[in-house]
Amino acid sequence: MWPRHHPDQSPRAGRILVHGVREGIPIFAPIVRARVAEDLLPNGDWDSAHSIVAPDGQELGSVWRAADGSVFLPFDPDEVMRAYWSEGYASISSGGASRRLKRAAVRAYYGVRPALPRPAQIWLRRRFSRVQARSTFPRWPAETGLHDFFDLLFAILSAILAAPIPRIAAWPDGHRWALVLTHDVEQADGYAAMAPILELERSYGLRSCWYFVPRRYPIDVEDLRNLMAEGLEVGVHGLYHDGRDLSSLKRLEQRLPGIRSAGQSWGATGFRSPALHRQWNLMPRLGFDYDTSYPDTDPYEPMPGGCCSWLPFFIGNLVELPVTLPQDHTLFVVLRERDEAIWVNKAELLRARGGMVLIDSHPDYLVDPTIFAAYDRFLRRFAGDPVAWRALPREVSAWWRRRAASHLEFREGEWQIVGPAVADGRVEFVDGERTHVGAH
Repeated sequence: MWPRHHPDQSPRAGRILVHGVREGIPIFAPIVRARVAEDLLPNGDWDSAHSIVAPDGQELGSVWRAADGSVFLPFDPDEVMRAYWSEGYASISSGGASRRLKRAAVRAYYGVRPALPRPAQIWLRRRFSRVQARSTFPRWPAETGLHDFFDLLFAILSAILAAPIPRIAAWPDGHRWALVLTHDVEQADGYAAMAPILELERSYGLRSCWYFVPRRYPIDVEDLRNLMAEGLEVGVHGLYHDGRDLSSLKRLEQRLPGIRSAGQSWGATGFRSPALHRQWNLMPRLGFDYDTSYPDTDPYEPMPGGCCSWLPFFIGNLVELPVTLPQDHTLFVVLRERDEAIWVNKAELLRARGGMVLIDSHPDYLVDPTIFAAYDRFLRRFAGDPVAWRALPREVSAWWRRRAASHLEFREGEWQIVGPAVADGRVEFVDGERTHVGAH
C-alpha cells in the first residue's frame, strides 16, 4: 500500500536504509512523514522495516511492515522511478539550485563555443570538469540507486508471497546482458575516418549504429545505404550539431521538418541529440521510434546528470536507450585517461546485473592511436561473451516494445508469456537478491 496525493506529502530527497546497501537507496519523491503514516495505517501490529533519512540525517519517514506481511510505503513508487528517469531529482535535491546554475553556465558556453578555437574549448571543458567532479549524485561512473530500488521492491513482494516473483527477462533468446555499439559522426574529419573502425568491428563479428549530422558536412547517401546493406544501422544526430535542437519547443518545431526528412531519407528510426542535450517533455515530439540522448550517469557532459537506468524505458511512446558507458571524449580528452579500465569495470558491473552496455564513441577521436587501442581491447574482451546480446539500437527498441506489450499468465502449472514476446522471451524469477531461471 501507499498513499496518493496526501496533503502532508511534499517532494523530498532521502535515502532508504536497507541492510546490505552501505549508503542507503536514494529516493526523490513526495514522502508522508512517520507521525502521519501511523494514522493512515490499518489496524494491526505495524513496525518500521526501513527508515528514510534526509541528507542531514533527519528522519523523513519509514517503510512499514505488519505482522501479517503487509507493507506500507510512504511514497508512490512510480514517482520515485519517474524522478530518476526524468532527472526530476535535480529540482528536489538540495543541490537543485547549483545544478541550475551549472546548466546556465553550459548554455553560455555553447553560445560562445563557435567562436572559440578547438584548444580553447578543450581547456574550458577540463577546467569545468573539476567543478563537475564534485557532484555527489548521480555517482560516477556508476549509480546503482534506481536498480537497488527495483531490487527492494522485488524483495518486499517476494517476502509477502514467500516465493520469487515471475517476470519477463530483460533480454531475449536467453541472453543475460546487452552490448550495443554506437558512434557519433560529428564532423567531416570523423566522416572520413570511419573505415578503420568498421574494419575493427568486422574482425570481431560486431555491428554498430552510426549517427550523422544532416547539415554540418556533406553526406553521400550511398555510403549510408552501404552501411545498412551490411546489416549496420544509421541514425540522426541533430540537425546542425550546435546543441540547440531541444533548447525550446519553438526551436524544436522549427528544426523537426529537417530532422525528420533526414531520418526518412536515410531509413533511420533512432535519434541522438548532440552533446546529449535533452528535455523530458520534448523528447516524445521527435517522432522517432527510439532516442538515445540520456546518459545513465555523467557529471562531465555539457548537460550533467543522467537517468540512472541501465535498462531501456519509455518516455511516452518513445523508447529511451541510455548511454551507459562514459564517452571516449570525456575519458581520454577531458579526463586524460590512458586506458580502457573505466569502460571495462563499468561493463563488468552491468554484465553482472543484467544491464545494457551502450557505448558512444566517435571516429573524430578514435583516430588517436591511444583511444583506438583502448577501444580495440574493450571489444576483444566482450565480443565473444556467450551470454551477451550483441544488438543494434533499433533491435533493442523493437524488443523492448514487444516485451512491454506482453504479459504473464499461469497455465498448466507454469508461468507462460502471452503476447509478441512469446517467441524469444524468457520467464525468470526474482526475489530482490538473485535471479532464478525456470518454472516455479
